[in-house]
Amino acid sequence: MLTKKQLDLLEFINKRVQKDGVPPSFDEMKEALDLRSKSGIHRLITALEERGFIRRLAHRARAIEIVKLPDSLGMTPAGFVPRVVEGGKPDVPAPRNAQPVEAIHAMELPVMGQIAAGVPIEAISHASHNVAVPSQMLSGPGEHYALEVKGDSMIDAGINDGDTVVIRETNTADNGDIVVALVEDQEATLKRFHRNGTTIALEAANPAYETRFFSHEQVKVQGRLVGLIRSY
Repeated sequence: MLTKKQLDLLEFINKRVQKDGVPPSFDEMKEALDLRSKSGIHRLITALEERGFIRRLAHRARAIEIVKLPDSLGMTPAGFVPRVVEGGKPDVPAPRNAQPVEAIHAMELPVMGQIAAGVPIEAISHASHNVAVPSQMLSGPGEHYALEVKGDSMIDAGINDGDTVVIRETNTADNGDIVVALVEDQEATLKRFHRNGTTIALEAANPAYETRFFSHEQVKVQGRLVGLIRSY
């Protein structure tokens, strides 16, 4: 039995994972639940983990995987497929009625080089190899591609150095989306997108990095984050 706050937090995390492919930061959880400190979020996260609804990924800052959802959220475990794909982890019991692994269809996506989650690097240009991605991770119209993450500026969004991100190709974004942004036709970077009039803000998810501001002519959206692949 979950308390209202525990249920609210689980629902918020689930919606963000389904939308962005990565869980929200602790600051975003605190704001969403109108709590005064992150210690309250830590207690709620611990309670959800003890009850088997979530699992914190070892040695990864603020990386959370949803294991199951209560019926009160309108989804059963059989209808839920985690958006984070893990590699090299020990086997764990599958949720009741979960879809068997062999029934999950995988698609090959081109890995278009590295994308900076930190100081921008040279713009991506060509595919280096392919990676298998569950088809359930691909969402919306348009082509999809993958990028290897270089840097730690998105670590509070659950995106770490060495991860592979799955991107849906698009040239538009809503405020709060995590996007591949091409800056002045030279630099490609992975950041959270915000538009205010004619000004574009590219926001990191790490307090060590400052938000960068550009005019709308300087930034071109190349795609939106829809999934994450991690290997250990």
